[in-house]
Amino acid sequence: MELEVRHLRALCAIADTGSLHRAARQLGVAQPSLSTQLRRIEQALGGALFLRERTGCRPTALGRVVLGRARPLVAELQALVAEARAAAVTGPQLRVGSTASPALAGWLRRLRDGPREPLLQMDVSANALLRMVADGQLDVAFVHEVEGCPLRIPPELGIRVLVEREPQFVSLPMDHPAAARPVVRLTDLAEDRWMVDPTVDGEWDAVHRMLRTAGLSPRILHGDYHTTASLVATGEVVTVCQPTCQSRPGMAVRRLHGDPLGVRLILAARTEEMLDSVYPVLVEAYWDTVRQAPAYREWLMAKGAPPGLGAPPLSFEPYEPYEHTYRERKPA
Repeated sequence: MELEVRHLRALCAIADTGSLHRAARQLGVAQPSLSTQLRRIEQALGGALFLRERTGCRPTALGRVVLGRARPLVAELQALVAEARAAAVTGPQLRVGSTASPALAGWLRRLRDGPREPLLQMDVSANALLRMVADGQLDVAFVHEVEGCPLRIPPELGIRVLVEREPQFVSLPMDHPAAARPVVRLTDLAEDRWMVDPTVDGEWDAVHRMLRTAGLSPRILHGDYHTTASLVATGEVVTVCQPTCQSRPGMAVRRLHGDPLGVRLILAARTEEMLDSVYPVLVEAYWDTVRQAPAYREWLMAKGAPPGLGAPPLSFEPYEPYEHTYRERKPA
């Protein structure tokens, strides 16, 4: 007997309900039929998957192994069916992946004006999103590559570089003495606690390297973006941030002297057609966020961007170690 999806669904139902009787009722089959099906599955796999007890059924060690592989397959099939049904009604969706970015809201808003409704998948790991695009789980991904920590870009993906090197700014409490100046030196923050999200690909290593280069060894705490923002506003920590980041109450966003840390902003997809269809509106969305970020706008104009910021080049002072990687690559 070959295993089918209905067999996996039956195993999951038995495990979830803890009873052949309840599982049969959930699946809409007779209990004797489900018992026979379970025996045939166990014979095919070579061992008992459940212990039958007076109080119900519980998985054996082999059962737990099989269920661990069966559950994601069943869930994936359910997602496929739901996606297909939605596409039949509203048309195919555009599966978009992204790391955190202030430009994201404007990009999604513009994509909704296109032929395909965007479906968003957020992840702090740029590498994870790129793998999802390569595996066909996403159509396109907008990710950040931290300076000095190259991403593992699958060879079958094509990319467009939105910004070759976006300088990272610092977010600090509004009442911090350094916040009174438009440009902050790292030495001004030598006594502060820093907070970094270690799950963001490359960020932990890059911040450590930046601080070591400046001769600093402050205490560095772990925290996600939301926790970090709250602690910055209450005066507990400082952190690196995107230059398009908007200040919140109690928080100031300032440029770091010498721009010691940068990221590269990349759009990745499997086809040139996909890149062509979504890249222009991403450029528009990004420059909308720039217009709302005074400190970054001033930095760009100092680098040669026109005062109106209508359609400036998106590459300033390319970071040399990236020159050998991917400036624009077509899918394999």
